[in-house]
Amino acid sequence: MKLFAIICTRTKDLSPTTSTLVNTLSSYGVEVKLLVNQQSIFDAYQKGLEKCDAKDKDIIICCHDDLELKSTKSQFLVGISKCVSQETGIVGIAGTTLLDSDAVWWNQERWQAGLHRGFVIHYNNEHKKLHDTHYGSHGQVVALDGLFLAARKEVWETVGFKKPPYFEGEWDFYDIHYTTTAHHLGFKNYTVPIKMIHYSSGELVGRDSWHKNRNAFINNTKLPIRI
Repeated sequence: MKLFAIICTRTKDLSPTTSTLVNTLSSYGVEVKLLVNQQSIFDAYQKGLEKCDAKDKDIIICCHDDLELKSTKSQFLVGISKCVSQETGIVGIAGTTLLDSDAVWWNQERWQAGLHRGFVIHYNNEHKKLHDTHYGSHGQVVALDGLFLAARKEVWETVGFKKPPYFEGEWDFYDIHYTTTAHHLGFKNYTVPIKMIHYSSGELVGRDSWHKNRNAFINNTKLPIRI
């Protein structure tokens, strides 16, 4: 079994964070495919998949470029091995057991109700500090955050990277679309204990394309989706 990672980045001159991520993944036995200046996350992941000399059972990671992997190699491999099971669809590090009518996986009320799963270390740009975000114990979920998604090649090909025709934006809500599609296909998605720092505070959520794709998803999906 081989491991691959597809990472989109804005420039060939990699930031220190991206360089460290690539080096860490490579040292853990992951073959990294970088895609620069892409016009669509959907198209980019499809191109990345085609660049991977992967077999059906090989694992392909799709992740952001602003991550720092803090798990040791053995911890990482144990976490990613959840993909091997035939029942498993997509694994990640944060998600929810209930995607309700607002289609916002990290909804605060459901978080307080104990319906979310996973753990992420976030970097607060304003205060220049790291803070732990405990969503809940790891386990099965219906939807995952797109900062880190992993699945066997055969799962990605079944789910499909193609953008839904009702989406306008090229960079938003792909994670919710991919992971709920896997759920509806009968796969089981999971959060796994892979520790990462995400150097982002989610600023892109406020952009118009995020709201347009969210509304399009709501209008074309039977919600709620739950385990």
